[in-house]
Amino acid sequence: MSTEGGIKAIVAALVANIGIAISKFVAFALTGSSSMLSEAIHSVADAGNQILLLVGNKRSKKQANESHPFGYGRRRYVYGFIVAIVLFLVGGLFSLYEGIHKWQQPEPLNDWWIAVVVLVIAIGLECYSFRTALREANKSRGKRSLFSFVKDSRQPELPVILLEDAGALVGLVLALLGVSAAVITGNGRFDALGAMGIGTLLLVIAIFLAIEMTAMLVGESALPEEVAAIRKALEDSPGVKRVIHLRTLHVGPDELLVAAKIAIHESDTGAQIARAINDAEVSLRSAVPSAKYIFLEPDLDRGLDAGSAAPGLDVAGPND
Repeated sequence: MSTEGGIKAIVAALVANIGIAISKFVAFALTGSSSMLSEAIHSVADAGNQILLLVGNKRSKKQANESHPFGYGRRRYVYGFIVAIVLFLVGGLFSLYEGIHKWQQPEPLNDWWIAVVVLVIAIGLECYSFRTALREANKSRGKRSLFSFVKDSRQPELPVILLEDAGALVGLVLALLGVSAAVITGNGRFDALGAMGIGTLLLVIAIFLAIEMTAMLVGESALPEEVAAIRKALEDSPGVKRVIHLRTLHVGPDELLVAAKIAIHESDTGAQIARAINDAEVSLRSAVPSAKYIFLEPDLDRGLDAGSAAPGLDVAGPND
């Protein structure tokens, strides 16, 4: 996935959400709609989230040093996790609170048509933002479904924006339904239901994002197709008989650590082994450019079978 594409989607979403938030607050002030207030807070939270993602991306570019020899790439995961928490606390809980409050003390809507106009305009702007994120995702998701793309992604920005925009669109529809039902029936509790629906939706998205960001923070391997490409590049390299075992780890969204034990020919000299390792590194970097840190250990081929290992995790024998 292109980091540039993720940044483009963030900027598009940020511009849209700032404009949407201002219009929603104005509409809330004129109508008193709970759904409108929930949506305004939702847009503020989304804009804050996008600013956090931009800050995290910038701070992750700090050069590696002695205390952080693999760089600061994982800061993007940290900020992605904070985004999930912000979405949970600011957006979801406030919307639930506002909805419950207005359910207990329903109020009629004033100038309801203003709320409807603002919501329709907001839906159009969110569609633009979602279209931008979807277009960037389509460039790299291949044959994966959007759900699989979000789950498998090792970069936090674009999946977060996709979920935010999708949640915003569904939330706007819920708000529009709540306002419309409240106007038609004269019962302000339908507006409160809209706010509670928005809050519940935000909580579900926040929990899902928190789980995904936690997995990234703990450390995930390369994608299966990347592991296959790494193995092929190594085994196709002159001087390498086979890969005995292989480990991969994302030390950042764009940076992959590869550690492998490779079988060499028994008759190879020290110079031939060094040449084989250098050639294998060149071949690997060409096949998988994100492989920034490569550690190859040469060994004799004892014919050990890797067995049935999980994707990207080969099982080595006690002497490997």
